[in-house]
Amino acid sequence: MQRRRWPLIVVVTLIALAGLVGFTSLAIWQVNRLHWKVALIERVEARVHAAPVPAPGPDDWAGITAESAEYRHVTLSGTFLNDEEVQIYTPADFGPAYWVLTPLRRDDGTVVMVNRGQVPENLKDPATREAPEGPQTVTGLLRISEDRGWLFSRDNDPENGNWYRRDIGSITAAKGFENAAPYFIDQDMGADPKGWPRGGQTVVSFRNAHLSYALTWAGLALLVIAAWGLFIWTEFRRTR
Repeated sequence: MQRRRWPLIVVVTLIALAGLVGFTSLAIWQVNRLHWKVALIERVEARVHAAPVPAPGPDDWAGITAESAEYRHVTLSGTFLNDEEVQIYTPADFGPAYWVLTPLRRDDGTVVMVNRGQVPENLKDPATREAPEGPQTVTGLLRISEDRGWLFSRDNDPENGNWYRRDIGSITAAKGFENAAPYFIDQDMGADPKGWPRGGQTVVSFRNAHLSYALTWAGLALLVIAAWGLFIWTEFRRTR
């Protein structure tokens, strides 16, 4: 009769236990992420389609976060400072393009950066486009400053006027605006859907694959249990 290999059984059991704990933890984490993502989607959908409300003023700036305010449909009035416009590079369906961000000075003296939309590369120069003059009323979606770049994204170059992300703090600092909102507004599409800049380009979609990830990790946890069970069964059968 063969003896049972207890050291091997202990090692295999510990490895299986570690795998089971790890995969189960990942599955639970993905379930939690699923609930968070569903709540996010529902919150954003409700905000995007709601009637516009006044954009937050200085008294509310300190409390603005992605959870509390991003994608709210807002409205604000003022005068565009067209000479202070910045263009931010972005890939588009029609090729290289630029976001046109123009500061809007409100009656209280505060400044809000407004993303008026995309223009193709040949319309980057403001001289090639007509600028809005006089008092303006803007409606759009409140967006949080893009302070951090994405993987492989280029850094902003304020000294040379080259911008690659909508980092509102850096832009307003470079322009010397002392009383500027920490957010920006993605302007709605205008009356002319073929006009430039073309507003209403906010992508409001969130990939939600957390359920499939959770099932994958749970499946791996079950596979670990099955493999461990098969090993134990084989080991005990061998020693009968």
